[in-house]
Amino acid sequence: MTEAKRPITAEDLNRIHTLQDPQISPDGKYVAFVKITPDPLNRTYKSNIWLLPAQGGDAFQLTRGNSDSGPRWSPDATQLAFVSGRGERPQIYLLPIAAPGGEARALTEMENGAHSPDWSPDGRQIAFLSPMNAEERAAEAADEDPPPEPKDKLESKQRKERKAEDELNRWDPRPMWRIPYRQGTSYVDERYDQVFVIDAAESDDAQPRRLMDLNASYSQPRWSTDGASIYSDRTTIPEGDEPWRAKNIFRLDLESGEEIALTDGEYSAYAPMPSPDGKWIAFGRGHIGVTDMPERLALMSTDGSEQRLINESLDREVFDMSWSPESRLALSIESEGNLLPWIYDPEADELAQAHNGRYEIEQIDAGPGGIIAMTVSTPRNPQELYILSGGEFREATGFNHEWLAEVIVQEVHELRFNSPQGAVQGWYLHPVGYERGKTYPLALNIHGGPHAAWGFSTKSMWHEWQFHAARGYAVFYCNPHGSGGYGETFMRKLHAAWGPVAMDDIMAGIDAFLALGIADENRMAITGGSYGGYMTAWIISHTDRFKAAVSQRGVYNISSFYGTSDVPLLMSNEFDAEPWTNHDVYWDNSPLKYAADIKTPLLLIHSENDFRVPIEQAEQLFAWVRRATDTPIHMLRYPREGHELSRSGEPGHRVSRLTEMINWFDRYV
Repeated sequence: MTEAKRPITAEDLNRIHTLQDPQISPDGKYVAFVKITPDPLNRTYKSNIWLLPAQGGDAFQLTRGNSDSGPRWSPDATQLAFVSGRGERPQIYLLPIAAPGGEARALTEMENGAHSPDWSPDGRQIAFLSPMNAEERAAEAADEDPPPEPKDKLESKQRKERKAEDELNRWDPRPMWRIPYRQGTSYVDERYDQVFVIDAAESDDAQPRRLMDLNASYSQPRWSTDGASIYSDRTTIPEGDEPWRAKNIFRLDLESGEEIALTDGEYSAYAPMPSPDGKWIAFGRGHIGVTDMPERLALMSTDGSEQRLINESLDREVFDMSWSPESRLALSIESEGNLLPWIYDPEADELAQAHNGRYEIEQIDAGPGGIIAMTVSTPRNPQELYILSGGEFREATGFNHEWLAEVIVQEVHELRFNSPQGAVQGWYLHPVGYERGKTYPLALNIHGGPHAAWGFSTKSMWHEWQFHAARGYAVFYCNPHGSGGYGETFMRKLHAAWGPVAMDDIMAGIDAFLALGIADENRMAITGGSYGGYMTAWIISHTDRFKAAVSQRGVYNISSFYGTSDVPLLMSNEFDAEPWTNHDVYWDNSPLKYAADIKTPLLLIHSENDFRVPIEQAEQLFAWVRRATDTPIHMLRYPREGHELSRSGEPGHRVSRLTEMINWFDRYV
């Protein structure tokens, strides 16, 4: 007799394994990838590199450093370069694959760490990135002798403590010279990622060589096919604010040291990826000063002459790409709730879908003979590694199978409907234990961005939707106008009107869902994060149809957000104004303006180190609602966390957030 399955709990978050960065070996025999597992005891995650036989067989663990990532194969498939944080700073390590059980050795010993390795075509060198400031680069260029080795452990310890103290004092007081001056959960310093090259062979004399000397960060370096140069991108405005919004692609010549621009700055060009046959460079291209248009994938010849757009006629956005050894591009393209594989042939200039289905690819890698490895989320599984080969699409790992065998997973249903803006796509889940003819409380979820999109199986929300359903809620979500995956016209409908356009769509979706007879319109809860938090506050300040609201990391006062966020230009671009030129458009579109009209019991969730949407946003809304109304309002502040609390915050905090949210729903719904 089999044991009955149980509903999913908040704590089940710690049972879910996620995967990253699949890399097929050049001979097509293996797929290296990163497996990430929550480690709630240590408030972190374990990440290790695993290996999967590409033609079938069980995956096996390759590293055990618990902080390993970024596997990259040597051209002869005998070694893996990867990044590990097992020391004081992340460094690049090399691991032999030909002799299983071999020991990984540190290739780099960079004072500020190293990351983003890329092998030269002959396998003799590795390019990588390491951050340095002008003073450190000057000292390196002067070839100053390093200090003598410490006499003993005590002296080594004292040197480290002295260095840490000097670094601390250097930022007391902390200077700020451009925007952003803080990102993620930390403050920005004056170190910039520089491109280095180092010999891969084991040697006591191997020293990294820095290629450039600029106060600008380079992106992932990519070797040219002939090994004579390296492609990368960097900002065209090193001293400007939000410098990543304007980039050019450069070729760094190894012999002359010259940096040659391959794009002209008319558009922002980034993430160059040269083809194995040496003919092409694929890269991303975006309009400078525009944040609500789909990014385009472009192709140019390696000398920068011929350029073409790959996805313009398709009018859908590319999320990841990889060249096959045969110089065909494998792409993941977002469209109407799915992220699916496509193949582009540059010689024929043809783009074709490689497989169809209901799933979302997070990362993709192409190998020889048409094989493609992908990290995939499906409506039935938050993530596994999949292989597409010879037309067969198969699940290649089963890390989440044991847990999934224990729990109830609700089916995801599609719901298409019309709003005043036009056609909109949404989805819903029945509550666990659903009986036809009965009605249930509703949990409405709203995505962020504002130009993100959700679908049938979005990994970041998979567990959360299933958890809401497990607690007895019908779950509804949709992609209102402004979302990605529906083309440029659909995305731009939100321009300069964040609140009313999306609210029309969302409320039309609510009415369409209520018409199905599943949910009780008198027991509805609403939640969302970031822009979804903005929309949560906007909606409950314009209607009292919801009985409970949880607004997470939301933007509530656009003017003060402009002055405290790391992305003020987002508002300049979205509303065609600066706050000093047209404050009215900022204030009229701020939920805070309407805070006194909020009647729905409101829980605010925010992180103290959120530098994308600083916590002052929640503090203002809390104070206004508290002082202007008698509406129940509560606020939770999560220490140490940033904007990614719900996706990659401490495991305990993520479980707490889910629990606090559902308890608030239960209390008022």
